[in-house]
Amino acid sequence: MARLHLFDLDGTLLHGTTAPVEISRQLGREAETVALDRAIAEGRIGPPEYATEVYGLWADLTEAHVSAAFEGAPWLARIREVWAEIRSAGDFCAVVSLSPSFFVERLLGWGAHAAHGSRFPSVPFTERVDPAGVLSSAAKVTVADRLCQEFGVSRADCVAYGDSLSDKDLFAAVPVSVAVNADGHLAGIATYSYKGRDLWDAYELVRAVP
Repeated sequence: MARLHLFDLDGTLLHGTTAPVEISRQLGREAETVALDRAIAEGRIGPPEYATEVYGLWADLTEAHVSAAFEGAPWLARIREVWAEIRSAGDFCAVVSLSPSFFVERLLGWGAHAAHGSRFPSVPFTERVDPAGVLSSAAKVTVADRLCQEFGVSRADCVAYGDSLSDKDLFAAVPVSVAVNADGHLAGIATYSYKGRDLWDAYELVRAVP
């Protein structure tokens, strides 16, 4: 039976940072976004409030800014190699993230079968962000179920990779999970734990698991 590997983005594929911080860095609004990251991590605001706040910081955002943020971000090593290996084994890989869809979807070019983020308007913005399109921890499970149906697998065939509170529901829903440079929210929940900067090494923990 094929497996579906589900990857978080912020703090997981991106080491020690988030897509919104990397985007805001291009606009000189990094400090404000780091503060928002702290607030959502501590549960003081929810995903819709977070999305509305970062949208307000990005009034001047262009595709050039997004490209620079993506290309300059501190990605884990060997992401594309892991996804190529997953594909060659007949398995599937997808990214499910609370970060903006216009950033997350760029990972399709690296070999992900699917990439789902919070629904933001296209850049440059001509309309407001709709809070109803913003993903949450629970929504990640809903997306995962939809992907299972699309790829003809079940939750029992899924492996989740994540680092924080936003991954907690998904980790509880699938049988195998890898905490990647994780914070305390995933303590005692993950099947495996990895600290480092090479995705291949994290993938090796589950590569041979039936």
